[in-house]
Amino acid sequence: MDQPRPKPEIDVPDQRPKGGSLLHALSTGVITGAADDDPSAIGTYASAGAKFGLLFLWIAPVVLPMMVVVVYVSAKLGQVYGKGLFAAVRDRYPRGILYPVVLGAFTGNVIEAAANLGGIGAALNLLVPVPIPIIVVAAAAAILGFQIFGSYALLRDIFRWLALALFAYVAAAILAKPDPVAVLRSTFVPQVRFDAEFLSMIVACIGTSLSAYIYTWQSNQEVEEEIAQGRHTVRQRKGATDAELRKTRRDVVIGMLFSNLILYAILLSTGATLHQAGQTEIESAAQAAAALEPLAGPGAKYLFALGIVGVGFLAVPVMTTGAAYDLVQGIGRDGSLHARPREAKLFYGTIAAVTVAAVGLNFLGFNPMRALVWSGIVQGFSVPPLLLLLMLMTNDPAVMGGRINGWLTNLLGWATTAVTFLATVCLVVTWFW
Repeated sequence: MDQPRPKPEIDVPDQRPKGGSLLHALSTGVITGAADDDPSAIGTYASAGAKFGLLFLWIAPVVLPMMVVVVYVSAKLGQVYGKGLFAAVRDRYPRGILYPVVLGAFTGNVIEAAANLGGIGAALNLLVPVPIPIIVVAAAAAILGFQIFGSYALLRDIFRWLALALFAYVAAAILAKPDPVAVLRSTFVPQVRFDAEFLSMIVACIGTSLSAYIYTWQSNQEVEEEIAQGRHTVRQRKGATDAELRKTRRDVVIGMLFSNLILYAILLSTGATLHQAGQTEIESAAQAAAALEPLAGPGAKYLFALGIVGVGFLAVPVMTTGAAYDLVQGIGRDGSLHARPREAKLFYGTIAAVTVAAVGLNFLGFNPMRALVWSGIVQGFSVPPLLLLLMLMTNDPAVMGGRINGWLTNLLGWATTAVTFLATVCLVVTWFW
């Protein structure tokens, strides 16, 4: 269990949502869970389902505890330390460690944002006969406008409703009418092939479900929530009560269960339809959606595309804002969504620059769906070192005080760290054998 360390008694107004604890869970954990099922994840899971059928269903229950523990320790770090992830790394580690991990996370966010904008364009093109480049530019402009001219509360509320679009994949899985016996067997009896193709897909699935940008977003979201409550200084934010950490654990579990359900539904719907029909290669988001129509009914096509669009509009600002958090914290500057653009020029300027770069990458001729899968593999390689630092910091009394990890958190966290390292090593070995 975590050791007690009370939050300092500071007289600040309580500005938390007044709709009860469920509303708070929807505005924190579910947003993170939905952002974790971004178009990159959707593309990766759809490709896995099409390529390997129901064979990949076991990955969902296996990664669920990993997802819970990494998001929980990320949230706890921001909540107890009072700063975001890379601000903590800067405080505790030399620049020779800080700058490479910042560069890796920043680059991963740019690539991921670009791939997700491409996914939005391909999916919307299926619904609206407008050229994909125009859709990409328009979507990026709309997202950037909300980030610069909207408030944190507005973004949080928009994200909360966009998360509901992911239930489209649950409906698509039901419409697929899979064989229940085969589904249960594939879910609870893991089957693994030791070849580059299969292992690369495992790394991609791990990379997307444990994406590095989620760590940054979750730790900084906790800080933003504290600022919303009136705690504007690090001294006011440091520490956490037992009740606050219990609420954090509950929110994270709810969010990751939601994310994992969508992961499972995508694997199930594509595995039971596309793979069964011999369509094992997915070249675009439009193809993945359109191929479901004759196999699972006309509604599945539109539900699949709707999910990509909805969560894409949620995930892209998470990534571009995450990149801005990474940069400003890495160089020791402040940045917050509560600040106005003129008060945090570097922070908002980075958001704008990353958005422009992400749009630009879409004009280099990459296949959108393949870019989504490869962005997942890139994330898979960036996860292990960042997760290692996260586990070290949340076991460091100088960072966490008396709130260092308990034995169960450590067991799951270190096991997840080992699994991510092992998966990437196995993939690299297959490249040379």
